[in-house]
Amino acid sequence: MANIFSLTSHVVYGHVGGQAAVPAFQAMGHEVWHLPTVLFSNHPGHGGFGGGPVPLEQQNHLLDGLVQCGFLDECGAVHTGYLGHVGSVEVALRAIAAVEGPVLCDPVLGDDGELYVEADLARAVRDRLLPKADLVTPNRFELGWLANREISNFDDAVHNAHILRQQGVDKVVCTSAAQKDGWLHNLAVDESGVYQVRVPLVAGDAPDAVPKGTGDAFAAILLGHFLNHGDIAAALAWASAALHGLIKVSMATGSDELALVEGRDQITAPDQMFEVERLS
Repeated sequence: MANIFSLTSHVVYGHVGGQAAVPAFQAMGHEVWHLPTVLFSNHPGHGGFGGGPVPLEQQNHLLDGLVQCGFLDECGAVHTGYLGHVGSVEVALRAIAAVEGPVLCDPVLGDDGELYVEADLARAVRDRLLPKADLVTPNRFELGWLANREISNFDDAVHNAHILRQQGVDKVVCTSAAQKDGWLHNLAVDESGVYQVRVPLVAGDAPDAVPKGTGDAFAAILLGHFLNHGDIAAALAWASAALHGLIKVSMATGSDELALVEGRDQITAPDQMFEVERLS
């Protein structure tokens, strides 16, 4: 099991950002050290929120403390999620330089055809952080934006994943790469091939019905399982199954937040696994 440094958001209420990633990592037996990039009362999608970005000086001081105590020497992986400020990219790069182990970049930049972060932050993630990542987990929109090519079908998503690999990313995983005939297609591309896992859409899987925090939890579960066995195709299967189970539990409880407490068993023992299909 690994020690994981995680640089992402924190909310007081709900399960997004670190409040999704940390419980997922811990459920898989990993230790996680979470440095928050923003402190929000809740996800802004609830209609309002309090809080704001953690000052960059404070982020760097927190990182300095970990370095000075030698804790990052014991760290086996880096996870980055929502950064909130372009300066947090530099914090991420400093942490990556201090850690020996895989780096997963979850580029939390946008969805539904548009960025929801400032353009300078999106460009910094693409141009400076992505080249340092071993794994990247964009959604369909983010994959198109990062590769600078629109995605209209699954084959486009595969092509864009290869573009990111040519730019230095070893493993590209795209969530919701396609939706067709009641199935959600998740994609993984690395040096060993192209893989997909098809998961049935849960009734009501419209974007406004999906609980908050699914992308954050998916990236953490993927990294956690990858650290456990080093197989990206198997990690894709586990993360896809776990999210399917968590979404079902969330909808059964009527929660618009991911049910990471009620559905915690789904992280390590999903109710249903789905086939990994090797496409090339």
